[in-house]
Amino acid sequence: MTTSHAELRGLLEDIEPWDDLERTHLETAGEWIASGAPLYRTRKPDVPAMHLVAYFVVLDKPRGRMLLVAHRKAGLWLPTGGHVDPGEHPWATVVRECAEELRIPAVAATVTGERPLFLTVTRTRGPGEHTDVSLWYVLNADADSVAWYDEEEFTAIRWLTPDEVLAEPPATLDPHLHRFTRKLARASLRG
Repeated sequence: MTTSHAELRGLLEDIEPWDDLERTHLETAGEWIASGAPLYRTRKPDVPAMHLVAYFVVLDKPRGRMLLVAHRKAGLWLPTGGHVDPGEHPWATVVRECAEELRIPAVAATVTGERPLFLTVTRTRGPGEHTDVSLWYVLNADADSVAWYDEEEFTAIRWLTPDEVLAEPPATLDPHLHRFTRKLARASLRG
């Protein structure tokens, strides 16, 4: 499944901004896509300097927990996910990365289906700094089904309640994880 600039703009248009920062990120991403700039990483870690990422937050809804991974390179607790390959649809990235990183099928959460809930534009840290334009998807899985994770990318995994995520120091997490968690909680109440 491939995606065009127009399809990507459509994904962004479906995202209801949580706050002013997400509104700004959506505008920035929309302008970037409309500019015709390259969207996909073609050389690790930073070519082009701005490129598309698909995050996916795995929920065990009956237990009220979400999965986070300790990412080796970032040194932060993050959702799972990865870079969108050239021409790849971001949902296809979620399906591929879920199989590669957790060895489970990607099952879209009813709150979002196969569409992103959240978007962020983030400058990475460390060598090869670049900007990730990240689409955040939501998946459902039973925590017991996640018996393996990619130890080359992650040092550990944790299942946390939203309150536990919000209690974590922001410096230990993706810089937008607290905002995402609040938005997900609101969306889950409505959906």
